[in-house]
Amino acid sequence: MKTVESPPREAIATTPVQAPLPAGDRRRRRLADQARAYGFLLGGLVCFALFSWYPAIRAVVIAFQKYTPGSDPEWVGTANFTRVWHDPEFSAAWRNTLTFTLLALLIGFAIPFVMALVLNELRHARAFFRVVVYLPVMIPPVVSALLWKWFYDPGAGLANEVLRFVHLPTSNWSNGADTALVSLVIVATWANMGGTVLIYLAALQSIPGELYEAAELDGANLLQRVRHVTVPQTRFVILMLMLLQIIATMQVFTEPFVITGGGPENATVTVLYLIYKYAFLYNDFGGACALSVMLLVLLGVFSAGYLRLTRSGEGDAA
Repeated sequence: MKTVESPPREAIATTPVQAPLPAGDRRRRRLADQARAYGFLLGGLVCFALFSWYPAIRAVVIAFQKYTPGSDPEWVGTANFTRVWHDPEFSAAWRNTLTFTLLALLIGFAIPFVMALVLNELRHARAFFRVVVYLPVMIPPVVSALLWKWFYDPGAGLANEVLRFVHLPTSNWSNGADTALVSLVIVATWANMGGTVLIYLAALQSIPGELYEAAELDGANLLQRVRHVTVPQTRFVILMLMLLQIIATMQVFTEPFVITGGGPENATVTVLYLIYKYAFLYNDFGGACALSVMLLVLLGVFSAGYLRLTRSGEGDAA
């Protein structure tokens, strides 16, 4: 048997060990990497600075000034806040906004969850119904509002035509002071629930099937499985979407602006719509910015709660 001689030790190639860089070189390389990264982010940062950060800071400054386009601003301190606070429309706008938010939580928060449960149980045509549910989100908000404005027309609107067809009493819908706000909540729920349904559906499909099987073996019915398995497993998603919905519904503007114009009898004037009236109807930019700062502070509280919740969820997942 022929043996193979091993090469001499001097011929064995060795991998050279790279000497560690000095501290100064490592620091310069790190700074160069960071400069390159911020260079790629420069375009986005400039856009945010010009169209988001600067207007926000400018609005806070104008809130303490008497500002009219074409004239020099005059510093008035908290006079704008005091004047807006005593405006009769101020209390009506906040009351309508909070009522809208509450109704949106009662109506627009439960319906997407139930629809996600139904879609999760489907065995056929699941993709088709997902598209149908998400379709309203793809319609521009103004087009959606105009569609519902025709739908709610008390004369020849489709809603009252359906009620007449089934021999039920008709309604004023968005033209009635008692029904206008509820009508807008229905519009907002229909227009925005598609994304919420898909998020719920993704959360439901991530629940291990063994939990449902164990619950069925214990004799749990459908409602008990939802209560003891589905809701606890999706608790974080439910709380997160609840905070996001509160933040979004407190900024409602398109529906009252397009469908009702704030009426009837200021029944649908919201905070954001009142800001629009101060700025573009009353030409009072100081009052508009003061009201914007109030809304900013309130939404900042909910946003802080949302960030805290997401960070705690990331910590639990880790």
